Amino acid sequence: MQAHDKLFIPGPVEVSEKTWEAFRRPMIGHRGEDFKNLYRDIHPKLQTLFGTKQPVFLSTSSAWGAMEASIRNLVSKRVLCCMCGAFSDKWLDVARRCGKNAEPLQVEWGKHIDHKDVDLALASGKFDAVTLIHNETSTGVMNPLPEICCVLAKYPDVALIVDTVSSFSAVKIDMDALGIDVMLTGAQKALALPPGFSLFAVSEKAFARAEKQKGRGFYFDFLEFKKEQAEWMTPSTPSIGHIFALQSKLDEILEEGLDARFDRHAGTNALVHNWVRRAGFDFFAEEGFRSKTLTCVKNNRGIEVLAFAKRLREKHHLVIDPGYGKLRGQTFRLSNMGDETGETALHLISCLEDTLRSMNI
Repeated sequence: MQAHDKLFIPGPVEVSEKTWEAFRRPMIGHRGEDFKNLYRDIHPKLQTLFGTKQPVFLSTSSAWGAMEASIRNLVSKRVLCCMCGAFSDKWLDVARRCGKNAEPLQVEWGKHIDHKDVDLALASGKFDAVTLIHNETSTGVMNPLPEICCVLAKYPDVALIVDTVSSFSAVKIDMDALGIDVMLTGAQKALALPPGFSLFAVSEKAFARAEKQKGRGFYFDFLEFKKEQAEWMTPSTPSIGHIFALQSKLDEILEEGLDARFDRHAGTNALVHNWVRRAGFDFFAEEGFRSKTLTCVKNNRGIEVLAFAKRLREKHHLVIDPGYGKLRGQTFRLSNMGDETGETALHLISCLEDTLRSMNI
């Protein structure tokens, strides 16, 4: 049999056999009581993870579907796009392709979004929405969400849309307490599910905005999601396998305990960070604003990153990312999200060290 190459990339991450078994359960109809009971079971658990009393919606799409939905449902006047990496930068293009007026709040890659800059921009009165990626996967930056949310509290007419794709369930995020209007995430990051599915929750303020908004479409219309969720259904055919897998994963998460889960991610992240320092590398993200779910390693030693990643895969059957977009070769990214433990993080580190030695680096 061909050896399995385990993923330590920042998504999709490794999916456990237990999760795959849940994904492969016998099919059920999505308009019957079996599906309604499935949704009823997972919904309060999702509310706990989101930190919300609002309904949580199931979307058979990547998180970009929910991101575009947020733009279509909420932006009427102008949206401020907080941009600090490849994925947050893409928000601007998405908003403009949706026919919206959008302006960038751009910082250098590797830097964080400063809440003071957000405040200054919103004081202009030009904006009715803000997009923010909590954890910028391309650079390993985790933006200061509480501070930015405190700024948004000063502007009640501005809707805050937050992408928590690579931080959700790995760090504590309380949607209601923070005043987030749309909080969205994907399946394939810390939730450790197969890709192709996303989750999102919407505030009452955002629903009220959507009611007045033209051109919401159908597939991602917030009001359609709300209407169908009230009957424990989805607006269109869902990926039932994903929801079975999600049910299994939610039970795992709550059995582990949220605080223990958050601590586990912080611990595995610290192990990787310690190795980065010990190996003589640096971090691409600035100190104090580094992700807890992945590490973007700066190639300050000038190694051949693509050759390094290739050798690691060939020798140890571990897959890492050799840098995203314009950072390819200048960085490499190591994930610790999902089901990874101290033991698996130490195994990754041992294999990284062995690969460097074998290449005389």
